[in-house]
Order: sequence, then C-alpha cells, then structure tokens
Amino acid sequence: MRKQTRQIHIGSVALGGGADVSVQSMTNTKTSDPSATLAQIARLAEAGCDIVRCAVPDTAAAEAMREICKNSPIPVVADIHFDYKLALASVEAGVSKIRINPGNIGSRERVRAVADACRERNIPIRVGVNSGSIEKELLEKYGRSPTALVESALGHVRILEDVGFSDICISLKSSDVTETVEAYRRLAERVDYPLHIGVTEAGTAYNGIIRSSVGIGTLLMEGIGDTLRVSLTADPMEEIHAGIAILKAVGLRRDGVRVISCPTCGRTQIDLIPLANEVEKALSHVKKSLTVAVMGCVVNGPGEAREADYGIAGGKDEGLLFRKGVVIGKVPADKLCAALLDLIESDE
Repeated sequence: MRKQTRQIHIGSVALGGGADVSVQSMTNTKTSDPSATLAQIARLAEAGCDIVRCAVPDTAAAEAMREICKNSPIPVVADIHFDYKLALASVEAGVSKIRINPGNIGSRERVRAVADACRERNIPIRVGVNSGSIEKELLEKYGRSPTALVESALGHVRILEDVGFSDICISLKSSDVTETVEAYRRLAERVDYPLHIGVTEAGTAYNGIIRSSVGIGTLLMEGIGDTLRVSLTADPMEEIHAGIAILKAVGLRRDGVRVISCPTCGRTQIDLIPLANEVEKALSHVKKSLTVAVMGCVVNGPGEAREADYGIAGGKDEGLLFRKGVVIGKVPADKLCAALLDLIESDE
C-alpha cells in the first residue's frame, strides 16, 4: 500500500495522491545553450523521463529557460540556489517547478517573493535538502543523522508555510543509503506532502545503481515515494534506464518488456550471456507489457518459459521457442533471437 500524499502538478505530470511514480533526471548540458539542452531533454523523454531539471546558476541560464520550457516535450524544473532573482526569472520563463532551499535564498521577503510568483502561476516548489547542506546548528545538535535531515526539511517547509505557500514537494537525501531510508521513513510519518526520493551522490553507474536500487527500492516497497531520481556520475540516460528498471522490479511500472534470464552454470550448452543481451537490446523499443524468458538449459527452461509470455531455452547447438509455455519448435542456436522477435511481431 502506497502512502497517500496530497497531489500537486508539475505541468502535465501529477505527483502524489495515488498518481504513478514518475522518473526524473537532470540535464548536464550548459543551460545557457538551449539547443544542446533541448536535444538532451528530447533523448531523455524518449527514454521514459517524465520530468527534467535544469541548473540555473546565472542570468544567461535563466534567459535560456524561456526557449527550453517552450519547446521541451516534458515539464522542466529550475534548480535554484542562493539567488532568488534567478527563481523569479525562471518562473517568468515558464518552468513547471522550482527547486530551492528557502534557507539559502535569503530574507523572508525574498522567500515570499518567490512563493508569491509561484502561487500566481500554480508552480510547485520542491524543498530539497541534502546531507551536505544541513544547517550548522542542526549538525551541532543532532550530528549528521536522519533526524538532522528531517528537521532541516521541516524547517524549510515552515518558511514556505509561514508565507502561505503549501504547493510543496520535499526531498531529503544523503549519500548514505541507511541514513536516507531512515530519514524518509521519519518524514513520511510527519507530513503528507509528496516526496521526491533518491540517494544523492550515489556514485558511478555500477555502484550508484546498486546503492540507489537498495535505497529507492526499499522506500518504494514500503509505500514511500511519489517521484524519483537515480543520481549517477554517468550519462543522464543511465539514470532514466535505472529508474524505470527499479519501478518495474517493485511492480510499480508494467509497460515495456521484462526479460528474465537464468545465471549460467555447468549445464549451459548455449552461449547464453550474449544471447540474453541480444534479446534485451532487440526488445528495448517494445512498449507493450511482456515477460520474455531467456533460459540456458532444460532445467530452468520449460518452467520459467511457461510463466513468460514468450521464451527460449537453449540446448546443444539449438534451442526451444515457447509461447505461453507451449513449445513452438526447435531453432538453431544462431537463429534463436531472430525467431523470438519474429514470433512476437507476428502476434502483434
């Protein structure tokens, strides 16, 4: 059961209130170069990105946001730090959400100015707190801990609530998986704002995906989280692929092909590893919800393939082709992937 949160809207994308968990990423182009940024956004959207965030560090980036927002196929979020004028300029440019820490924007009047501008245009604000940006007094009181993260986030939320703004999404992230999970658990008990989840500074693609999968997956399995970003030191496309895979693994996204394949062992008589990779790549464009089994021998093959919509099971120099557990026929090993694709396409 997912925790019920209030619903907000980031452009056309609903967040919270039972809406599907959305996947986000952040462009790594120079935002001041709208052509390059829009080209990357188009690739991210094609890969399944629902919401994209762009850094707005200066006036040139804020000015470019006008063209970016106008032409982006998905809602655009402005990532703002320190300068409230950049937030106001981004609102004018047409962004769908602002990401700030109210505590580093400046005076109450500046926070109110941003909140008022967002309210006029129905633009939500994400209060984003990271373990590296916790206030000194909270660190002295609680140390680096889940409690410090939660109290920092709630303090920033109160700043917005005090100026009458409640169209809010919250994130509180640490590079420590356990700390992140515990912080979100505690926050989820205290607020009904939608939560943006993730493990910050998770690392390079391999380790970062593992850390993110453990942290994000744990929270999602507990019903916590309305939108997510897998933060990787990698091509942003990797973040989208990983985020979608996590949602599929926990049963929150059914679209597209799920390839199941067995580990190799001494019984395997077919070159299974490249075959499984070939099948997965060949079916990556298919949007229909399907389960496809790629098995290495007759021990796992018939059973797993029986549970899948389609499947292949390898033998010596050949393999069996299945549909819903029914054997279609034998196929030479080097023709298995092509035969599987032909079968799936013929059924469409």
